[in-house]
Amino acid sequence: MTGNRQASWAFADAYAAEDDALRWARDRAREAGLRSVSPSTGAALRLLAATVDAKAVAEIGTGTGVSGLHLLHGMRPDGVLTTVDPEPEHQQFARQAFRACGFASNRARFIPGRALDVLPRLADSGYDLVFCDGDRLELLDYLAESLRLLRPGGLVVFEGVFANGRTVDSGPQPTEVARVRELLRAVRESTELVVSLLPVGDGLLCAVKR
Repeated sequence: MTGNRQASWAFADAYAAEDDALRWARDRAREAGLRSVSPSTGAALRLLAATVDAKAVAEIGTGTGVSGLHLLHGMRPDGVLTTVDPEPEHQQFARQAFRACGFASNRARFIPGRALDVLPRLADSGYDLVFCDGDRLELLDYLAESLRLLRPGGLVVFEGVFANGRTVDSGPQPTEVARVRELLRAVRESTELVVSLLPVGDGLLCAVKR
C-alpha cells in the first residue's frame, strides 16, 4: 500500500469523530482482546442505517457496543437494535455504553447465544438492516438468514471481508479466509442483491435485497 493511501485511510478514521461513550467501549474491547470496527467503518454504518431509515436492525456480534452505538446513531429515534453475542459479559459493557450515550433501554434488545441458534427465531422480513460481524466460518449461513430477515430494500452488511489483506493474497490461506471468498462470490453472483464492496476499515461488503 502506498504512503498516500495509508494517509488517506488514517484521515478517514480521524474524520469520523467519536464521543466519550464510543471511546469507552473501544477501551473495553481492547482490554477484552476484542477487535472493534474502525471509526470510518462505524461512520459508514451510521450512514447506511440512516440511508434505509432503519427502524429494526439485527446485529451479529455485539462485542462491547462500538458498532451498535454507530448503528443506533444512524437509526430512527424509535428504532430498535437487536444484537446477538455468545458472551453475555461483553453485552453488559455494551449496555453501559448505550446508556452512557443517552439511549433508552428499550432501544436495544440483547440476546445472548450463538447467532445460528438465535437468528431462526427472529421474524421473517422484519428488519431493515442486518450487520454481520461474527464467526467467519458461518458467513454463508449468516447470508441465508439475512435474506430471510430483510424486507425488500433492506441491507445486509459484512465487516472484515479483507481479512487483513489475506482475502486477495494468492498464497494458501486458512479456512476462514476461504469462507470470506465464498461469501464474496455468492453475494456478487446473487440475482437477489445489489452489491458494493466499500474499502473502509478491513472491508465492508454491502448488499441491498431486491
